[in-house]
Amino acid sequence: MSNASSDSSQADGISGRGSSPPGRVEASFILYGVGTALAVIGGHRFYRRVLCRIPTSLDIPRQDYRRRYLCGKVTSVGDGDNFRLYHLPGGIFAGWGWLRKVPEVNQFRQLKNQTIHVRLCGVDAPERAHFGKPAQPFGDDALEWLRSYILGRRVYVKPLHMDQYNRTVSKVKVLKWNGYRDVSAEMIKAGMGTVYEAKMGAEYDGNEALYRKYEKRAKNKKKGMWTIPPKKRMSPREYKNKYS
Repeated sequence: MSNASSDSSQADGISGRGSSPPGRVEASFILYGVGTALAVIGGHRFYRRVLCRIPTSLDIPRQDYRRRYLCGKVTSVGDGDNFRLYHLPGGIFAGWGWLRKVPEVNQFRQLKNQTIHVRLCGVDAPERAHFGKPAQPFGDDALEWLRSYILGRRVYVKPLHMDQYNRTVSKVKVLKWNGYRDVSAEMIKAGMGTVYEAKMGAEYDGNEALYRKYEKRAKNKKKGMWTIPPKKRMSPREYKNKYS
């Protein structure tokens, strides 16, 4: 009888040493639940921030303005200072170009509701003929310059604000042989546009003084639109004021 009691006590002792106290088990479950919830929340934020594709200008989150660059492909250029961007979140690491199809260029109708309408910040290109208004000199030249510079290329767009036409006024950078180039600055250097002169909605992302320096240099060197004699020359802003 004594042996049986001893064996039972030993068994109980072994069982007691092998189990965790109830409080420790509950804490483990709580920590696991909190960890899982944080992982889900973090994963969702990462997806929204890095991998979620933004179809149009209206879909850009407000908190992204002035804070981040969006990478994408320029699918069409409709004017001298604006274009359409197909957002490619995550780039090649997210499978774009090898697992996920990247659209071809010049498919405006098919991609109208899948692309961000971007307006270059800080620059105003000569106007082309539209709505019965005559074209400005160098209006078509500015369009061809922008097409040759960015069409079909991957660019980085920093949204600054939304204009009255639901275009995303943005700073745009493109990678060239000599590094990342500010498209607005390069256009001004080439004499294919002036520094944006409107009092309302002007955006320069802190580069207004630099843009004016480039404009003065292009004017002195008589590049692009600056080849027109002063008496016959009309800036894009003066043209808009005349025909508005």
